[in-house]
Amino acid sequence: MTIYEYLKRTNEYSEVLQKVIERTSDKLMMESTSHQRPGMLLGKIQSGKTRAFIGVIGRSFDQGMDVAIIFTKASNALAKQTYERLSKEYAHLIERDQVRVFDIMRMPPNLRNYDLSKKLIFIVKKETKNMDRIQEAMFTTYPSLSERNVLFVDDEADLASVSYERDERKNVTDVRVISLKIDQLRKKCPVSAYLQVTATPYSLYLQPDERKIHDHKVFAPVRPAFTELVPTFKQYVGGETFFESEHADRYFQEIQEAELTALKKQDLRRVKKETLLTSRNVAGLRQAFLHFLVGATIRRIQQKNKGEKPQKYAFMMHTERGKAAHVWQATIVQHIENQLHKLIDEEPRKWQELVQASFENVKETLIGDIPSLQTVITDVQKALQDEYVLTSVVNSEQDVSLLLDHTGQLRLSSPMNIFIGGQILDRGVTINQLIGFYYGRNPNRYQQDTVLQHSRLYGARDPEDVSVTRFYTSRNIYEMMKRVHEFDQALRVSIESGGDDQQVIFIQKDDENKIIPCSPNKLLLSDLNVIKPHKRFLPVGFQTGYKTHLKKSIDWLDQQLVHVQQPERLPINIVEKLIDEIGHTIHMQPGFSWDPDEQKALLRHMSTGHVWVIVRKNRNIRRFDSEGNVEDAPDTPSGHNSELGTAKRLAQTEPAIILLRQNGEKQHGWMGTPFWWPIIVAPLNSQTAVFAKKTKESERP
Repeated sequence: MTIYEYLKRTNEYSEVLQKVIERTSDKLMMESTSHQRPGMLLGKIQSGKTRAFIGVIGRSFDQGMDVAIIFTKASNALAKQTYERLSKEYAHLIERDQVRVFDIMRMPPNLRNYDLSKKLIFIVKKETKNMDRIQEAMFTTYPSLSERNVLFVDDEADLASVSYERDERKNVTDVRVISLKIDQLRKKCPVSAYLQVTATPYSLYLQPDERKIHDHKVFAPVRPAFTELVPTFKQYVGGETFFESEHADRYFQEIQEAELTALKKQDLRRVKKETLLTSRNVAGLRQAFLHFLVGATIRRIQQKNKGEKPQKYAFMMHTERGKAAHVWQATIVQHIENQLHKLIDEEPRKWQELVQASFENVKETLIGDIPSLQTVITDVQKALQDEYVLTSVVNSEQDVSLLLDHTGQLRLSSPMNIFIGGQILDRGVTINQLIGFYYGRNPNRYQQDTVLQHSRLYGARDPEDVSVTRFYTSRNIYEMMKRVHEFDQALRVSIESGGDDQQVIFIQKDDENKIIPCSPNKLLLSDLNVIKPHKRFLPVGFQTGYKTHLKKSIDWLDQQLVHVQQPERLPINIVEKLIDEIGHTIHMQPGFSWDPDEQKALLRHMSTGHVWVIVRKNRNIRRFDSEGNVEDAPDTPSGHNSELGTAKRLAQTEPAIILLRQNGEKQHGWMGTPFWWPIIVAPLNSQTAVFAKKTKESERP
């Protein structure tokens, strides 16, 4: 039996995954792959990429490869996880002396030819000592290895393998040390193939054609020779769940920016131990703690009722990189736990009200039997009194290693585990039964790969666990992550439909509000908008001006639209004037953005000269929904005859714009004056495009 046949039978690869593994290994054998043109295995976050590349290694061994060198992130946890995974999946082959697996830093110093003749797998962290050790092993200690056929597998390839960093000034003076060491190793092996594995390929696909270091030295970009997409599995949960599903707005729980500020460092004026159960400064974290207790308790009750073993659950908090912030946050969480414990005895009614509020929240998305409120109250109370909750600060390699189980995953020691940390938790490390994620990393400029890797809720999830999952972050961060998700989707659709030739077009607005092509490497990933068929573009999170300030603009808009009783196809220049005037009447709140010039540029890009205009009047949409979230669906999306349904039917080759005249009453959260709410709908024939509001060049003074 071949190595691949053994792996395929043992791991029960799906037919789709088998085809991906086989195509990938075939292309590695047939096509020339190098440090500049690697093969690419592209999967989603925690979607089974490791499983796929282990299969590729096995089949490549059958096809003539002798050595596989796996570069992992410079993390002890991920290296251990990879080593344990390979040792497990190749266990039978290791016992039969067909394969040997080594962590390069624990490799025996006296391997004999008998050992070296086997199929060898080396796990190498992408850090200097590991890179020096594999160089020494391949070319000094066991030089015969360099003459054998070598497959390089670069896991988390976006992290340290591309020759450029995003800091432009640093780019022109410094090529990453690790990248150079990988290049040197590859070039010294005469027969080799190179495979990069990642979920975040943007640093690879969006590179410039070349990068000049100085007048005599130019580094070429790393561009994939081919790309294969790793299929997701049945229970995979990704961005679609948290940004597109019917319950997305329920999974998302908004945190105020002031709270994230209060959690940055110890401040006893803002956060007092005695007021943690009432203070607005930690309202989101208090809610998150209670929702986690209630959600985990409900799932454990459901499992008991089915005769199953109750599972252990996890909550992750990731807002800052600094260790002092982690200790401060852990202190707050532990004080919240203690204050709730005291409340049980001192104010039982208040205690029950807090649990009930969380119970009602979780119940909105719950799958399966709903336990009684009293049962939940009793079991949550027991969880606190019997100390089911364990809070752990994880902010160093040593912390992580102490918390890992035998597979290299974070160990869930208690029924309810809270992990508070920074970058050490941001990628690679798997956390099972994660049902709560409190996220507050808010950099000035978002990086697509970093934001996606922070999405720790993605991966294999039980649908019933997902139903009690909550994601806590600010509105601004959520909207940014939603854009990142849309961009990720657009690029994947492009690869699926266009093969290795990227088909997503990149565009930007020039100074005259015209759409022009944009070089992908100039994009600021926090300022993207994805255009796709029938996508909606509308202002969300705004307030109007006062009646006296708006009257002139509203009267003019009313006059222009008074005769539009049925949908009309109007020249685009008229619609642009309407958008300009609407822009004078609405004021965006912090964390939200809507630019009339950008909307006009988008319309010009999508239009052949005309726009379908749909007018509706006498609307009374509330500014906030029942959950306190800003209203983002004023266009009654359900129903064939709704304005959105009408817009989609009309927007086939040209865009449509829905103009809703809202009464804007104070009782609905507005300023007591009418206003017009615009919603642009992209045409069905829209080509997927990434629209950049700003680029690196436009940002410069």
